[in-house]
Amino acid sequence: MRLKGKTAFITGGNSGIGLATAKLFASEGARVAITWRDSDRLHSAMAEIGHGAFAIKADATDPKQLENAIADAVKKFGKLDIVFANAGIPGNTPIGGTTLEAFEKVIRTNLTGVFFTVQAAVPHMNDNGSIILNGSVISVLGNPGYSAYAATKAGVRAMARVMASELSPRGIRVNVVAPGGTRTPIWGPGIATPEAEKALEARISRSTPLGRIGEADHIAKTVLFLASDDAAHVQGQEIFVDGGSTASPAGAPIYR
Repeated sequence: MRLKGKTAFITGGNSGIGLATAKLFASEGARVAITWRDSDRLHSAMAEIGHGAFAIKADATDPKQLENAIADAVKKFGKLDIVFANAGIPGNTPIGGTTLEAFEKVIRTNLTGVFFTVQAAVPHMNDNGSIILNGSVISVLGNPGYSAYAATKAGVRAMARVMASELSPRGIRVNVVAPGGTRTPIWGPGIATPEAEKALEARISRSTPLGRIGEADHIAKTVLFLASDDAAHVQGQEIFVDGGSTASPAGAPIYR
């Protein structure tokens, strides 16, 4: 087991990529603490993770709640070895149709919250640990209407490089996993009905060179690699898990 004896802290671990990662970490021997903000699916998520997982209610936009969540996790399991700053929200912020409140909400969760998650965790981490930040292909694709979201994910990449510089003296690695279109609850109304979900999957598949939508497990397995000793010499990197949509977009089915 690649994470035997390790302790992991995952924000937003009760659904989507966070849940898939928590399950995988637990199966690989880690003690897993997750944060959650609302109770939807919490009990079923904990049952899926199993292996004595620990859930802590915390809002990723509140630095004090993050500090308290880290303290609770450390009290329960001891010092941390792995942090996955995963919590994030979608947000449509088109030019001419966006309020300051809507824009700043995305920034607070996806960028500021990520920074303060790491800041809260680092004093409680063992040396030679691993921090993984959740990025996105949206940081480079220029999708219309996603200025705030794209800015946060580009900011995550930039922060990871700075954090890697700061934390390298302790042997702590900081890397980014950047998912492409992935089957998770973040799509909201886009998957509200089976028909809507099918249409979304078809659209993503046509624009992805590998011809399919990503699954949460695809991302989780990459996070596991970055968290484990298999990535012991990987520092300050961003790994796109997107079926080729950023590296070779011309290979997508829509262009064939």
